[in-house]
Parts: sequence; structure tokens; C-alpha cells
Amino acid sequence: MSERLPELRASDADRERVAEVLRDAMAEGRLDMTEFEERLDAAYKARTYGELEPLTRDLPVHGAKVSMVKGPASDDPAAVDWAARMVDHEPTSAGGFAFWSGFSRKGGWTIGQKFTAFAMWGGGEIDLREAYFAERDVEIRCYTIMGGLQVTVPPEMNVVVKGFGIMGGFDDRATGVGTPGSPRVVVKGFALMGGVGVDRKLRKAEKLRLREEKQRLKEERRREKLERGQGD
Repeated sequence: MSERLPELRASDADRERVAEVLRDAMAEGRLDMTEFEERLDAAYKARTYGELEPLTRDLPVHGAKVSMVKGPASDDPAAVDWAARMVDHEPTSAGGFAFWSGFSRKGGWTIGQKFTAFAMWGGGEIDLREAYFAERDVEIRCYTIMGGLQVTVPPEMNVVVKGFGIMGGFDDRATGVGTPGSPRVVVKGFALMGGVGVDRKLRKAEKLRLREEKQRLKEERRREKLERGQGD
């Protein structure tokens, strides 16, 4: 990468190309699952080439440079089909409440245009990785008092975090653009002596696919070693 490039703004295509290099490295056993998830998270949050370049610096030369070209989304079997995730039926839930308790919204549930979450001396989980969307623009309002709320989104989603903390924390590291056609999710609100976390994580199906691919490659290497040993 040219020394003049680091401050240039990265595009969706650049982030996705780095993500593909990281997926390959994970499948080949060059990165373990923890390293892969950390780098993938950083890739989708990156805003410049300078932030993207270190993520593949220690990987094989074919992945060391960010490509400026991206093929159609259909070329990637792991790509999210956002059109299929948009539905026209009523939301499963419009909110979550936790007082000395907890709540969870995850799996194939449907979220509407607005979702309000409140936690006091308790906690809540809002997971959008497998969710369906009744609207393309979604607003999640999170309020917590001495409690915790966790919002989890897939790496490919458009996310904006606008909340703030008062003697607490409201994590905005997940703010960033996603792949074309993804819903836009705005997370806002406040945390008073508590915390709201917003994280990008792989979908369970994608994690499973990567583990299976890694196991398949291990088996192939093992068979190749046995065949070489028998040949000697």
C-alpha cells in the first residue's frame, strides 16, 4: 500500500476485501477464532486505509494489500441476503424491561421501526444477527440505571451509536457502514451508573461454517502427510 494512502477514506468494498482475506486466513489456520473476530471487528470499523492495512500485514502476500475491486455480493456464499431479511409482518417485540431481572431478544425475531429497552439493577440482550426487519431504518433506545444492556449486530450492518453515559459507559465503537442493502440501525439513549455495549459479531451460522472449513483443511493436511509418509 502506498505511503500516501493511509489517510484516504476506505470504502465498503475495501472493508469487505480485507474481511475476505481474514476469513481465508482463519480457514487456513493462520488465525484462531479470537484473533479472527478481533481483526474482523476492526476491519468493519475501519474508516481509512491506514486502519485497514495492519490487519493483513502479517498474512500471506496475496492478502497484504487492500484491493480496490469487489465482485458482486452473490459471489460470496456467506453474504447476508438482506432482501430476505426484510418482512412485512408485525414486529415480534417493541421493547424489553428488566428490573432486578433480565430479558433477551435473539434468534429469528422481528424488530420494528422502534425498540425501547430499559434495565435497572438488571440486564438485557438485543441480538440482531439472525433478526428480521419490518422497517429498513430502526431506532433502538437504550436506558439503563445501574444495569447493563448489550446490543449485538452482524459485521455487515449499518450502525450509528448516539448514546452517552453518566458515571457509566455507552460504547460507540460499532458505529460504521455495512454492506449494500443492509438496514440502518441507530442506537441511542443513556447509561446512568451502568453500561450499554454495542458489538459487531459473526452470525452463528458463519462461525460454524468457518469451524467446519478449518476442520476440513486440517483433515486434508493430515491425509497429505499420511500419503507422503506411505510414499517414502
